[in-house]
Amino acid sequence: MSLSSLISFLKSKESIIFNAIVALLTVGGQQLFSFFAFSCPCSPTENLRYGLAFLGVPALILLIVGFVFNDNTWRLFTGSTYDYNIQERSRQSLLMKYKLICFVLGSVAGRALVAPVTWLAVTLLNGSYYSCAASEFANVERYDIFKNLSADARKFTLAQFPCAQLVPSNFSRVREEVLLELKYQSQVSGWLLIACVAVLFFIILCVARCCSPLTYLQLNYWTSYVNNEQTLFEKATDQHSKVYAMQNIKKFFGFSPGDKNVSEIRVPSSTDWRAVSGLDLLKVVNQEYCHYSLLHAWADEDPTDGKVVHIDGGQVTVDTAPPPGSS
Repeated sequence: MSLSSLISFLKSKESIIFNAIVALLTVGGQQLFSFFAFSCPCSPTENLRYGLAFLGVPALILLIVGFVFNDNTWRLFTGSTYDYNIQERSRQSLLMKYKLICFVLGSVAGRALVAPVTWLAVTLLNGSYYSCAASEFANVERYDIFKNLSADARKFTLAQFPCAQLVPSNFSRVREEVLLELKYQSQVSGWLLIACVAVLFFIILCVARCCSPLTYLQLNYWTSYVNNEQTLFEKATDQHSKVYAMQNIKKFFGFSPGDKNVSEIRVPSSTDWRAVSGLDLLKVVNQEYCHYSLLHAWADEDPTDGKVVHIDGGQVTVDTAPPPGSS
C-alpha cells in the first residue's frame, strides 16, 4: 500500500481513529490517576462516597469536556439565533431542521461519551474503586465469624477490608474471599458495560445508514468533500482575516507590516490610542456587518489622517491635517 493510499484510508477513518486515541488516553490517565491519587478511607459510609466520587466525577468532567471541545456543540447554540419567521416556513423544512439538530446532537453526544464510558469501563475492570465503595455492603451471611457481631460492628469490619493493615489476622481469609467476589462483580459489570455500548453503537450505526438518503459511495464522497471544504475554509479564513486586519492596521499606522519602502508613517493621536485600547465585545453595526475589534470600529469611523511623518532620504517632514470642519 502506497503512502498516499494509507493517508487516504486514515483520513476516511478519522472519526474512529480519534475515538480510539481518546479511549487510549483515558485508559492511561485512569491508570496514573489510580496509582497516584486513589486511597480508600476504609471507613463506613466514607467508602461509598469516596468510591462513587472516583467513579462518577472524572466521568462527568470528561463528558463536559467532550461537549465543550466539540465545535458542533457551539454551532447548535449559535446556529439557531437567526431571526426567522416560523409561520413562513413550511412544516417540512421545520421537520428537516429538527432532524438535523437531533442528528448533530447525537453525533456530539456519541463522541463526548467515548472518554467517560472508557473511564467507567476501565475503573470497573480494575475493581479497586468498586471494592472500596461496596465493601461494607458485601454479603457475608455464610461466614460464621460474623454471626456474633452486631450490625454496626460488621459494617465497620467490612469497611476496613480494602486496607489489609487494618484487618485482624483472623479475618484475613474471609477478607480475601470477599474482595475477590467484589472484584468479580466489578469486572463483570465492566464487561457488560462494554458489551452494551458496543451493541448499542452497532445498532445506531446500522439505523443511521439505513435512514441515510445517500448511497455508500456517495456518503464517502460527501465525507471527503466536507473535510476538504472545512480545511480550505479555515485557510481562506486565515488569509482573509490577515488581509482585512492589514488594511485597518495600515490605516492606523500609515504602513503595513512587511513594507520594504516606507515613504510615510502616521502618528496616532491620544484619542486614537484610547479608541483602540481596552476590552471590547463584538458590536453590531447593522443587520449585515459587525465590528470584530476596537481597531476595526475605529477604522470604520473613517477618522482624519492626523499627523503624518514623511520619510524621504533621511529627511523627516511632519504634516498635520487640518481639524475637521475647517476650510
